[in-house]
Amino acid sequence: MPQFTIAALYHFFRFPDFASHQAPLQALCDGAGLKGTLLLAPEGVNGAIAGEQSGLDVLLDYLRALPGCENLEHKLSFSDDPPFLRMKVRLKREIVAMGLELDPDDAVGAYVAPEDWNALISEPETIVIDTRNDYEVDIGAFEGAVNPQTKSFREFPEWFRKFRETRPAAKIAMYCTGGIRCEKSTAFLKSEGVDEVYHLKGGILKYLETVPEPESLWRGECFVFDQRVSVGHGLVQGEYKLCYACRRPLAPEDLKSELFEKGVSCAACHHETDDAQKARFRERQRQVDLAQSRGVSHIGTNTQEPAE
Repeated sequence: MPQFTIAALYHFFRFPDFASHQAPLQALCDGAGLKGTLLLAPEGVNGAIAGEQSGLDVLLDYLRALPGCENLEHKLSFSDDPPFLRMKVRLKREIVAMGLELDPDDAVGAYVAPEDWNALISEPETIVIDTRNDYEVDIGAFEGAVNPQTKSFREFPEWFRKFRETRPAAKIAMYCTGGIRCEKSTAFLKSEGVDEVYHLKGGILKYLETVPEPESLWRGECFVFDQRVSVGHGLVQGEYKLCYACRRPLAPEDLKSELFEKGVSCAACHHETDDAQKARFRERQRQVDLAQSRGVSHIGTNTQEPAE
């Protein structure tokens, strides 16, 4: 039985007093032994939190008691190893940074349940767009999906405006890891006058949890923002590791590269840092290894925020 339960959650709602909840939520999570990241912003909440189910229930009860957040949904997955090493409640301008003022409550694409997704994306007239960043798409995607090759979600609006010039009347289906990016991307498309816009309800994670592998149109693994790095069908932990220098996911064969040095570089980023930076990374990794040998966590160890 996996030791750690992970709750991925988000909800868009008007949250004017978000900053006043930072300290109480930090205290609640610390008291419940939870680890992870919770983002608070005027547009809502977004987080990935791990711990015992009883502690997660206390957090979810708190959030659902907030006016406008009553319908918050969450997705559970499990891990044998601690997916996060510390707890952070952070204040942000957006819970997923697109750089545009959009309210998904005003207009959003049509939700498509995981069990209906295959039929939609198999229709010849449907254009499927992956709204995630390039390093996420590289390790897995839906068959036939368009890859915008963005480095950041902020690049998506400009990319789509150019893409639309070649597909002015397209029927578009979009997806992301857990659903939150699609709330904004479909709202953006609606604001641009696109009529037929659909998105996968619950994102890739819900699809991998729901759709049996023999029926799946997903190829590869799904990048996740915790120590598991990637998951496959049934949300089983995948094969990828993380380069702690550049945060790119690494396949088993990438670890065999002569340019890979744990905590210092991989083949993709080796030429992006100088000797002084690599020296700092080596010292950081030495401290991490020393802390782990003593059975404690180190602040330099990978801790990622939900990017969605």
